[in-house]
Amino acid sequence: MQDGDIIQLAHVVADIDATMKHYYEIFGYGPWEVYEFRSPLLRDSMYRGKPAKHEYLVAVTWVNGVQLELMQPLSGYSIYNEYLEQNKGGFHHAKIFCKDCQKAVEDLQRKGYEVIQSGKIGQDEFYYLDTEQDFGVVWELGNVGTMPPNPSRVYPP
Repeated sequence: MQDGDIIQLAHVVADIDATMKHYYEIFGYGPWEVYEFRSPLLRDSMYRGKPAKHEYLVAVTWVNGVQLELMQPLSGYSIYNEYLEQNKGGFHHAKIFCKDCQKAVEDLQRKGYEVIQSGKIGQDEFYYLDTEQDFGVVWELGNVGTMPPNPSRVYPP
């Protein structure tokens, strides 16, 4: 991966199972690996500048080298909950690979884009930027650590 590569397209959904099934039946996307992200795997979570505790389901599959991600909030409050309150769900963010996330965040903050949510999962650190007004989508920066070795389940089974 190169700095600046778009590596992920993500949807925030109210029903991850129904969405996986729909993608699989309509486009053949899958298999989906499903994970539950919560402490201690999910660390250093921040939401709008304050420490946060939230948990969510994530389902991922690969489409031509790009990770397609589905996210369903489970507990706590995050930008995912905000999105579902404003919409019925759908395309929410795209992720850009950055070797040095701190440097990229500082550069984008100088350009007027603040971090609205951040955290760490495994070796991945991630930062969601307040870009929706200018770009119609939230942009996420991350250094793409690997997914945990054992998903909680796979769809289709």
